[in-house]
Amino acid sequence: MKFKDYYQTLGVERSAAADEIKKAFRKLARKYHPDVSKEPDAEDRMKEINEAFAALSDPEKRAAYDNVGQDFQPGQDFRPPPGWDAGREFSQGGPSSAQSADFSDFFSEMFGSQMGRGGAGGRSQSHFRRRGEDHHARIMLDLEDAYLGATRTIALRAPQTDAQGRVTLGERSLEVRIPKGVYEGQLIRLTGQGNPGMGGGEAGDLLLEVQFKPHARYRTEGRDVYATLPVTPWEAALGGTVEAPLPDKKVEINIPTGSQSGRKLRLKGRGIPGTTPGDLYLVLEVVLPPVSDPKAKALYEAMQKEVIFNPRANMGG
Repeated sequence: MKFKDYYQTLGVERSAAADEIKKAFRKLARKYHPDVSKEPDAEDRMKEINEAFAALSDPEKRAAYDNVGQDFQPGQDFRPPPGWDAGREFSQGGPSSAQSADFSDFFSEMFGSQMGRGGAGGRSQSHFRRRGEDHHARIMLDLEDAYLGATRTIALRAPQTDAQGRVTLGERSLEVRIPKGVYEGQLIRLTGQGNPGMGGGEAGDLLLEVQFKPHARYRTEGRDVYATLPVTPWEAALGGTVEAPLPDKKVEINIPTGSQSGRKLRLKGRGIPGTTPGDLYLVLEVVLPPVSDPKAKALYEAMQKEVIFNPRANMGG
């Protein structure tokens, strides 16, 4: 048995409001009703349109269909999920019983054998319990949050099912505790904060993917953190100790004698915290005093005369 995409049949989005669904049905009915249509497949198309409308125009059937349909693609082999027979009863409703008798086996399996090809008349039942869908979202954090931990309030837009089984798109706020040591790409799972279940099934989970906001000084690779550390020509040449700000504190850094721009200084275990913490790499950048300073210009001119140095000597040619 193949899964049917009723939204595709009516040509509407999954988020379509009830009046949009009704409008789409009427438009297609005018085109394909066998009494007026000249389309060669009008009768079959009208059956499909009636079936789709019967499912989507009823709030309870639509809610059940949406929860089952999230795991299937059009034309994919359909198997009822576990616990299919517990927790929900559907009224017949929809088109006339004569039309209902022509509905597919898929519709029958979804909403009860009495409503499909199994026959017309009588009250049909189809019971199932289903866990709610997990909801995925991103949360933007400062790198400092990974070092210190934090609490953030986020706003979520997600489908919600009310007591009558109607699915609506609502917004809610949620306070999230950010644990120390999170890294970019990590998923924070909040149990039971996803979409509601059906037929008494448990709610899904909320999965928050961590992303760091662009930072003026730092970038990350997994738990490792990289930053540029500006140094003066004499600090690079002669070595010395300088103060460097890290995401969580300031530290004293020893600059080796004879350092050049691009040299990496590794601070083991000073990256993002964790069971195995990352490292922090400071990439040295030698910064020259501006030539607009008369003293600096005089020193450059003196070095030009007194110091024999050609940085391109080994380039050949």
